[in-house]
Amino acid sequence: MQDTKPSKSALKREDQALKLLAGKLVSLGSGELDRLPLGESLRDALDVAARIHAHGALRRQRQLIGKLLRQSDAEAIRRALAELGQDSAAEKRRFKRAEQWRDRILAEGEAALDACATATGADASVLEDLLKSIQGSHSEKIEKTARRELFRVVRDALERQCSKARRAEQQQEEA
Repeated sequence: MQDTKPSKSALKREDQALKLLAGKLVSLGSGELDRLPLGESLRDALDVAARIHAHGALRRQRQLIGKLLRQSDAEAIRRALAELGQDSAAEKRRFKRAEQWRDRILAEGEAALDACATATGADASVLEDLLKSIQGSHSEKIEKTARRELFRVVRDALERQCSKARRAEQQQEEA
């Protein structure tokens, strides 16, 4: 007759994995925690942990969070955390692309405007106005502000493009 009870070592490994998950959850911000499937008591414990600064108290709070994770669906939380990490990586890639487009527009001038507008979906006239304000500015402050605005316009266009792609993907999955 086989014993279906998990071994003591397996229980310890699972407990350690839950403590690591608790540490990851404690390091997240409030907005990121809102996107995870957390129970009320678990969320309250995470909010308390965010206010704790003492090392020992924080360690005990992480242990409590690990205990609460045993009572909740830790696998669903892990999956949502993985998706959150993928979203973060995608956001970093969009940020880098926006920086590259801004730098290319500043280096090449009007030659890069059409390529940027086509690739990102940004409004070419807005990009052109911003480029002219950068090139014609006599003040460093005005130039800096226009550079930031150029970056924002490109980044927002890339975000809209990504959102459209996500919606299309979701519609295909539903069909």
